[in-house]
Amino acid sequence: MSSPAERYAAARQRQREPHLQDFRSVYGFEFDEFQVQACRGVEAGRGVLVAAPTGAGKTLVGEFAVHLALEQGRKCFYTTPIKALSNQKYHDLVERYGESAVGLLTGDNTVNGEAPVVVMTTEVLRNMLYAGSHTLAGLGYVVMDEVHYLADRFRGAVWEEVIINLPDSVSVISLSATVSNAEEFGEWLTTVRGDTDVVVEEQRPVPLWQHVMVGPRLLDLFAQSGSGDGGKRVVNPQLARQARDEQRPGGRQGDRRRGGRRPPRPRGTYTPGRVEVLNRLESAGLLPAIVFVFSRAGCEAAVEQCLRSGVRLTTADERVEIRDVVERHCADIPEEDLHVLGYHEWADGLERGVAAHHAGMLPTFKEAVEELFVRGLVRAVFATETLALGINMPARSVVLERLVKWNGETHADITPGEYTQLTGRAGRRGIDVEGHAVVLWQPGFDPSAVAGLASTRTFPLRSSFRPSYNMAVNLVDRVGRTTAREILESSFAQFQADRAVVGLARRLRRSEEALEGYQEAMTCHLGDFGEYWRLRQAIKERENALAREGTAQRRAASAAALEKLRAGDVIRVPSGKFSGIAVVLDPGMGAADGRGDGPRPTVLTEGRQVRRLSLVDFPVAVEPLTTMRIPRSFNPKVPASRRDLAAALRAKVPDDHPGRRHHRARRPRSAAADDEELTRLRRDMRAHPCHGCDDREEHARWAERWSSLRGEVSQLSRRVESRTNTVARQFDRVCAVLDELGYLDGDTVPEPGRRLARLYGELDLLAAECVRTGVWDELDPAELAACVAALTFESRQPDEAAPERLPTAPVREVLARTVQLWGELDELESRHRLDFLREPDLGFSHVAWRWASGHRLDAVLREAEMAAGDFVRAMRQLLDLLDQIADAAAGTPLRETARLASGSLRRGVVAYATLT
Repeated sequence: MSSPAERYAAARQRQREPHLQDFRSVYGFEFDEFQVQACRGVEAGRGVLVAAPTGAGKTLVGEFAVHLALEQGRKCFYTTPIKALSNQKYHDLVERYGESAVGLLTGDNTVNGEAPVVVMTTEVLRNMLYAGSHTLAGLGYVVMDEVHYLADRFRGAVWEEVIINLPDSVSVISLSATVSNAEEFGEWLTTVRGDTDVVVEEQRPVPLWQHVMVGPRLLDLFAQSGSGDGGKRVVNPQLARQARDEQRPGGRQGDRRRGGRRPPRPRGTYTPGRVEVLNRLESAGLLPAIVFVFSRAGCEAAVEQCLRSGVRLTTADERVEIRDVVERHCADIPEEDLHVLGYHEWADGLERGVAAHHAGMLPTFKEAVEELFVRGLVRAVFATETLALGINMPARSVVLERLVKWNGETHADITPGEYTQLTGRAGRRGIDVEGHAVVLWQPGFDPSAVAGLASTRTFPLRSSFRPSYNMAVNLVDRVGRTTAREILESSFAQFQADRAVVGLARRLRRSEEALEGYQEAMTCHLGDFGEYWRLRQAIKERENALAREGTAQRRAASAAALEKLRAGDVIRVPSGKFSGIAVVLDPGMGAADGRGDGPRPTVLTEGRQVRRLSLVDFPVAVEPLTTMRIPRSFNPKVPASRRDLAAALRAKVPDDHPGRRHHRARRPRSAAADDEELTRLRRDMRAHPCHGCDDREEHARWAERWSSLRGEVSQLSRRVESRTNTVARQFDRVCAVLDELGYLDGDTVPEPGRRLARLYGELDLLAAECVRTGVWDELDPAELAACVAALTFESRQPDEAAPERLPTAPVREVLARTVQLWGELDELESRHRLDFLREPDLGFSHVAWRWASGHRLDAVLREAEMAAGDFVRAMRQLLDLLDQIADAAAGTPLRETARLASGSLRRGVVAYATLT
């Protein structure tokens, strides 16, 4: 029982923080200090930035903002970066506050949009701000979950647009993963939003142990594993020794044959298989686990391996429970589609406790996996890195099969930030005492490199903001061009650029002061030494230019001589490793194609070597000494052929042959000797007063330093200038493009611009041009879907070819015109030094047409060669743009066509995927 003093203190605390004390009483656990600190800031009416590790409980601060809004009769918008996270948060809040108090807006779904608490994607809120939506009335709080997404180069600008454009009366609660420059980000938030508390929590709520699985053994990565607090961690000596043993002769990397036998590899050193990994984790009590595979096909193959091996991680009662969850999630899927979607194999894996999770899966399937995993019924999930992006799926253990992943362009090592994000899933708060990260041993494994990944804690947040065409017309329409420019200058991107300029400007000032000192040191009492120095520099530059011209002329002469060579010509190679007499086997004219380095003849030397030569071997022009016949039977790969031809070559050019003697090339007269400009400069230099100074060379040394530093100063000045007002200058270029096309007219936004204001996306301007020029006007709904798909779809691999056939003649004509429009816009952007619009991708057009035309799912997926999840996601993106086009084309026949196209696409898997 608490003492009177403790009861008194608690009563005083309730008086000071009534809402926070009520909120804390709802939860059955004590809040961490960082949570209390952040909630106090929210209750005091300040903005708050919380930067904390995955699983630390930072979303609790966002939920307190929801609690406050409901208590105060105000609204709270809870924004997330992805629809799946929005759906998950919506269900969490409905469970706590009831369906009437909570709404959902994701583009796919509109549920109770006027509720006091609305969960939405960040893009939806951005669009509401630009449209001046009445739903914003009474808004008091905005929670920006996963705000570090503003670093995303494709979508990051949306977060900054929202933060900058929200009314001043709205408190912003920003929740971020751990970043090393949280204070910098918080300082910017204070600049644009007012007082903002920065709360940083670096301690994981559940300690994380790092392991390496070597064959069947689970070894600690560090000599003293754990959370790593207090002192530098040292790589486990046993693991380091294992790596050294493998590298030595006799190990896998250092294989050497001795006596015809391969030495054995170190005992137990191999990459464990997936089934072996699960068995080892289960025996160690480390399930449930997420195994990151970094490959969709690899995830599916892993589940298949488990099924073939008879893996079963569930009890009979759990299998019944799993079946109920699966049937509930999939109740709306037509029976004929279940087989196409691989339902039965997927459900079998779930009942055994294993599943895949990746972007190619049907959203309904993914959500069932997520629910079952959170409930502890699925014990092992094989996932790509997309699982780490915000979805609440913590595990006791996380396994990384490899430390290399495909980044869209190449296979690259994962970064320390990615490693932390992935392994951060390990350790469930309130369930696990500790979490475990396991990396699988691979050939060439470097424990110190993994230790570096696990120990690095420097993940700076960098803005990816840039003004888009849609942003420009919306801002100009709301506040005019001048104010819009000022708003953009308040972006985090410009804030970071300006901070960088501060350091550059300081260096520039120091360098300019040093320049003054150098200039004083080179002062000559006889005259202007700077003028004299410029003459010396001009002479040096002219001499170098003449030398380059001479080299180029000699190179051209050598190339011309090589071009005249024919097979059978006997030449003397003047220099290089293969100097001496040789016979030309192949003049090598084709070898020069596209290389710019002249012909590359293949020759046989008298030492029987066949080599391809280049201009490097001919500093002077070469002429044939004689010719000889090369037998038709000659084969350069046969030693006897080379020997016989070399013997014939020596007989043709014996030792006393005049061509064997080294003739010193006559040195051509120097161009400098006859150059009038150089002669004049030398004359002016000798006539200058400073030329006769006794301290001339001392002055020259200071002039050399002055000249070098002046170049650095010029470079620094250009860097400072390039970073000053960078966002505003880019905005000016965007506006210039829009002015030229008629989407802007000064501070006025004409009707085409108002249509562009309703079109969001990577190809916003191209979509607006298609609407403005009427290229879509004569299409039927299915044809419109096919043509619009070219603006939303982007092949996963850049070398994926678009299908050769397109559905109808009108579609082919319109797509050709669309590509032509893009080309015209691309040329316009180049003139204005912009590069925003990628080329349309026709790879999904035929698929979209078939689906809109009513074809069956199995036929469409078979033609598309796409996973069901990819198909649904591509359809969702297409639906988003079609709905925007319907909105932008108000008052025209295109509006109805776009609506009919949307309706034709919302069926089957696409329809029920948008309802989950």
